[in-house]
Amino acid sequence: MSNASKSFGPRLPLWAATAEVVTRSRLTENASADVCVVGGGISGLTTAYLLLQAGKSVVVLDDGPLGGGASAVTTAHLSNAVDDRYYNIEHLHGTDGARVVAESHTAAIQQIATVVEEEHINCDFEWLDGYLILAPETPKDVLDQERDAAYRAGLRDVALLAETPLSAWAHAPCLHFPRQARFHPLEYLAGLARAVERLGGHIFTDTHADEVHGGEPGCVRAGKKSVAAKYIVVATNSPVNDRVAIHTKQAGYMTYVVGARIPHGSVQDALFWDTADPYHYVRLHRDAERPESNDILIVGGEDHPTGQESDTEGRYLRLEAWARAHFQQIEQITFRWSGQVMETIDGVAFIGRNPLDRENVFVITGDSGMGMTHGTIGGMLIRDLIIEKHNPWAALYDPARKTLKASGTYIRQAANMAAQYADWVTNGDVSSVNAVAPGSGAVLRYGLKKVAVYRDFDGTLHECSAVCPHLGGVVRWNSAELTWDCPCHGSRFDKFGVVIHSPSNQNLGPAEKGHS
Repeated sequence: MSNASKSFGPRLPLWAATAEVVTRSRLTENASADVCVVGGGISGLTTAYLLLQAGKSVVVLDDGPLGGGASAVTTAHLSNAVDDRYYNIEHLHGTDGARVVAESHTAAIQQIATVVEEEHINCDFEWLDGYLILAPETPKDVLDQERDAAYRAGLRDVALLAETPLSAWAHAPCLHFPRQARFHPLEYLAGLARAVERLGGHIFTDTHADEVHGGEPGCVRAGKKSVAAKYIVVATNSPVNDRVAIHTKQAGYMTYVVGARIPHGSVQDALFWDTADPYHYVRLHRDAERPESNDILIVGGEDHPTGQESDTEGRYLRLEAWARAHFQQIEQITFRWSGQVMETIDGVAFIGRNPLDRENVFVITGDSGMGMTHGTIGGMLIRDLIIEKHNPWAALYDPARKTLKASGTYIRQAANMAAQYADWVTNGDVSSVNAVAPGSGAVLRYGLKKVAVYRDFDGTLHECSAVCPHLGGVVRWNSAELTWDCPCHGSRFDKFGVVIHSPSNQNLGPAEKGHS
């Protein structure tokens, strides 16, 4: 659409190219409500919708268009076949924990289907089969382990098949997961926003939440205006109100996507995942209004820790090569985009009261690659916590939980984060601004200071501090996305230093070039 590229950056996701970008007016007067939701993606809008149905008044704030963050760059698999595998979940959380994971993700898919039907949302929702396919380098007993664990978790219709029903994986065994689904995420969110407003909710976009304060009442400050609320829900993918508590237990991972034009009907309409490392995930997008037109094959993968890969363009090239090797039907790559997932140390999202905060502040984070279902689970669980209705999922998803069996992962992740601060004592990427080519960026050292320098295509230099405002990590240039990415906790900034992904809630500061 005409304003999509401005809203979503240099690489336009398929969803933003095929749906209207939804905006509302900004907050211009002080407001009050039972609940203030910060974030207008699937987590925030689902929470608002369900709380309004429960009789609460709600105000939603978003600093961009609705769904303009992580919800815009998802591939929108609606699945109970979790990325972190049921045998791992069972090891970390026990059979009862794995059962809650299966039950909650299944319920989330059904919740989305119910909203689509009741609110008459035209969003390409389809029930589909899903297939987890054994990669050549993966031990053959992995599928047996996963089938058995999924069965113990309550998914008793998961079946082991000798061959995948798709020529791209000829003769490869797989697990069949029935009753999966897919949809168009931005069209769904547009319909959900209309439903929120029909129920009396108020939505404000282009409204940056600068401060979140719990207490009675709670308060969210946005510039010179504020929203007073009995409850506050921070649904910003990675919390903007928390500097340490959550961010030591999860890490950002970049993931890459290509969309390829293929002849209509040439690939089975299903969800596919493989067991490679890094793994791949595949689905179709079909134009419901022009069913005879080409399908778009959506292929994702090549994940890596945010800010810890110098050759990000190479990730796209490897992903495209993999897609073409498996799908000879590909005519042309028409979309390329990336996203960021927040991987928790124990494979389960953090949904509930924010640790070390006031009792009326809640968070939804830690999507673990399952953003659409985890976001919907978040709305369902937060609703129940606020209306004081018992929910059997609450203990598993509690952000304050301690998973002892994940302590090794916690230690390794903490060590990796700490290692990234070594950038403070290294030289810059280049020794002079003269070495920064048009359309690229680099970190330069000026004495004890580090400066992020971007040269635009007409040669103009743009400089800002290279220090992430969250906890002081030094950002790194992402050449494929033209962004500055923090390798410590996943904050991301556009080429001019404007924050585009939390946990930082501020832009990169002005360049400091003093020799102190």
